[in-house]
Amino acid sequence: MTQQPELRRTLGVFDAVVIGLGSMVGAGIFAALGPAAGAAGSGLLLGLAIAAVVAYCNATASARLAARYPASGGTYVYGRERLGEFWGYLAGWAFVVGKTASCAAMALTVGAYVWPGQAHAVAVAAVVLLTAVNYLGVQKSAWLTRGIVAVVLAVLAAVVAVCLGSGAAGAERLDVGLSNGFGGVLEAAGLLFFAFAGYARIATLGEEVRDPARTIPRAIPVALGIALCVYACVAVAVLSVLGPSALAGATAPLADAVRAAGVPGLVPVVRVGAAVAALGSLLALILGVSRTTLAMARDRHLPGALVAVHPRFRVPHRAELAVGAVVAVAAATVDVRGAIGFSSFGVLVYYAIANASAWTLGSSPTARILPVVGGLGCVLLAFALPVTSVVAGVAVLAVGVAAYGVGWRRMRMR
Repeated sequence: MTQQPELRRTLGVFDAVVIGLGSMVGAGIFAALGPAAGAAGSGLLLGLAIAAVVAYCNATASARLAARYPASGGTYVYGRERLGEFWGYLAGWAFVVGKTASCAAMALTVGAYVWPGQAHAVAVAAVVLLTAVNYLGVQKSAWLTRGIVAVVLAVLAAVVAVCLGSGAAGAERLDVGLSNGFGGVLEAAGLLFFAFAGYARIATLGEEVRDPARTIPRAIPVALGIALCVYACVAVAVLSVLGPSALAGATAPLADAVRAAGVPGLVPVVRVGAAVAALGSLLALILGVSRTTLAMARDRHLPGALVAVHPRFRVPHRAELAVGAVVAVAAATVDVRGAIGFSSFGVLVYYAIANASAWTLGSSPTARILPVVGGLGCVLLAFALPVTSVVAGVAVLAVGVAAYGVGWRRMRMR
């Protein structure tokens, strides 16, 4: 049996935290707040809290599993090792398909802020550029992500300061209610979960992290905790100025908020920050999808040619090029808001399997309560998403199951 090519371990705790932040911050703040406000109305902050609880349970499960299985692939590997090959495959399929939609959404967000009239063209160019960066090595990606995260956090801090310090802010707009019912709150939580899922990038890079048994369990909760604080501050600031109704109708909610706060000169800065944040998310997403693609190709669930690791840069270069090509096509054709719901469904299925895998790690009630809460939360939020997202997600999962069945029968016939 030939030895599988391995990736190079170069990432420490700081780099892992930064990659997780780069994936989370851009996605949530600039893409999901508006649709979530439309779903939850005055219950937006409650939806954010529910999404955070489910994300915490998932993060804990991922950290425990990643410490035991420090290989590329994340829950694809965990499901395979703890539950069986089919469940690992289903997790990998859900992740690759769902996160490909996320990549397209982030690329289109870049286009919408940089050049609205040519959003699709800019999106494709962004995909090509960041695929090239990833091709040069994961350390190059980590360095670029550091700069992106620093810029985004500075812009978001300015937005929070301007909004909360203005006379337009009103505490009455923060009243947590159920104007759209509890179903609307759950739908918002499902959409906002799209924002929290970036910590998975740390786990999927397990083969490129130094001392993964210690690094990954440290990095995941730190990245998630920082992201939650950022989301809560920005959501409160924007809601206090716009209110849930105006936020729901805003195509660029942070830009609208600083304009309403009386500082229109900050709008161009916010637009640049949004584009940079989306680039950071896209960079980390392509990293994660390509590593899961590599893991599935190693097990022949995807073409074996994708297993190749570049001899100099030590990255899965064929997998990265394949993912970049698919994302570029999707970025040229899809709609941003539809992609968010579809992506959320796939990622929630992925984390439901992660929680089920973590449940098998220990038999004590304290070791199992968080995986139970996380798994049930994932299922609840997945089916609380818009009907079109649920139908599309179920259909794509069914295609994946059918493909697995065909491949399994072929292997038995050999």
